[in-house]
Amino acid sequence: MKLLLHTCCGPCLLYPLGRLREQGLEPVGYFYNPNIHPLLELERRIEALEEVSMRRGVEMIWDRRLYGLDSWLRQLEGRFSQEERCPVCYRMRLEAAAHAAVSMGFSAMSTTLLYSRYQRHELIRQMGREIADSHGIQFLYEDFRQGWSQGIEEAKALGIYRQPYCGCIFSEAERYRGRKRRMEKRLASSGVTGGSEGAVG
Repeated sequence: MKLLLHTCCGPCLLYPLGRLREQGLEPVGYFYNPNIHPLLELERRIEALEEVSMRRGVEMIWDRRLYGLDSWLRQLEGRFSQEERCPVCYRMRLEAAAHAAVSMGFSAMSTTLLYSRYQRHELIRQMGREIADSHGIQFLYEDFRQGWSQGIEEAKALGIYRQPYCGCIFSEAERYRGRKRRMEKRLASSGVTGGSEGAVG
């Protein structure tokens, strides 16, 4: 089986890579994640994935559309809630992976999104199979979440960057909601106010 593995980041590649190699497979990684913002965050994740690729001997294919802010927002069409945006985001990435797999002669595809405890696992499995079928290739499914702790320990041992949110700017806002409230409370207690116009001062 010639397998193209959609790869969201370095830490999430480690455990799935090990499991696939145990099965005699040598996946080729494919990076297309237009959801990752801002650009400096994308850069940090790419550097971590480059390190994993080098240390673990994984071939990577980097989609030339590395930073996809405009295309990603257009696809969302104002669907910014988590329930609405995640399916759109999954489909964008899995469709791109399937297209790349077919164009480069791969017989199967999978994704490291199946490793995350924070993603909608059943939706990813269902969507992956549907998209792969429509492109005439196999979707290789495995519940990589069982190796969640192992993958974290491997990432720590390598000393690579481990991201604190999924990648999109909305998940960052949700992740740091508590910090935002503390900041607002601190500014309010300092007597700092501001309206919709003009500078805060």
